[in-house]
Amino acid sequence: MANTAAPASIHQHRDSDVEFHVTYLDTDSGRIRREDFENLAAAERFASAQLRDEDGWAVVDHVKIEVTSRMVA
Repeated sequence: MANTAAPASIHQHRDSDVEFHVTYLDTDSGRIRREDFENLAAAERFASAQLRDEDGWAVVDHVKIEVTSRMVA
């Protein structure tokens, strides 16, 4: 499996309205799972750790978070 680097603009994005979702196959249980991370480096480390055998896979998604505010009376 070839590793590909994410575009530089994603690596440099540090806004709090962005998170990274890692969707992966848990080869122990056979289930697809997801973990969320606040920074790309941590998400990529986790994704790489899921590639323990030839059946493993992981995808890192860059997700913009909708920021909503509430007014309290």
